[in-house]
Amino acid sequence: MVRALVFDVGETLIDETRIWSRWADRLGVTRFTMLGVLGGMAALDRSFEEAFRLLRPGFDVEAEQEAWKRDDPGGLRVNFDAEDLYPDVRPALAALRGLGHQLIIAGNQPPQARDALLAMDLPVDAIHTSDGWGVSKPAPEFFARVAEVSGREPGEILYVGDRLDNDVLPARAAGMRTALIRRGPWGHLHAARPGACGAGGADHIVDDLHALVAILT
Repeated sequence: MVRALVFDVGETLIDETRIWSRWADRLGVTRFTMLGVLGGMAALDRSFEEAFRLLRPGFDVEAEQEAWKRDDPGGLRVNFDAEDLYPDVRPALAALRGLGHQLIIAGNQPPQARDALLAMDLPVDAIHTSDGWGVSKPAPEFFARVAEVSGREPGEILYVGDRLDNDVLPARAAGMRTALIRRGPWGHLHAARPGACGAGGADHIVDDLHALVAILT
């Protein structure tokens, strides 16, 4: 029986459209180009960092972020706020909590993301980031920490994310139940792959978080 749900952040709870659009503006390319190249990276199983190098050979992401911070210290830049929440997040989380489930957010995020999520006052029991733990998905140690902070057996945990490689497969290997959400380029592409759902894949493929409420009810 599922007793705890653990959620990834980007393209699970947070719509990253504005973030990538700001990156396009920063790089001086059209937003269509930026988003199209990201989709290509997702289709080729390549990291989003490679999108930067394709658009700007030799590009140093960390150095650019520091320069951007100096140029626009009060701006969101690569960060997010409550306006970036998918519209189903708050009501679906409230409904899941109403069913008696423990709710945790745990994803690959920088330190400032935790503060941004805390400021949203979401109906969850805990918020954790890879930066805070010092380990990132898909490392097994990340999912061991998920089980540890939940206080549950892995089989009682449903991990929800938008990627097979970073979310579903490593969570499944850790003994957890899994749901793949069809959001963002990775979510749509991964959900369409053979074996994405069922034996060896996700337990569920959903289009939004409301579907989890129906499944668990």
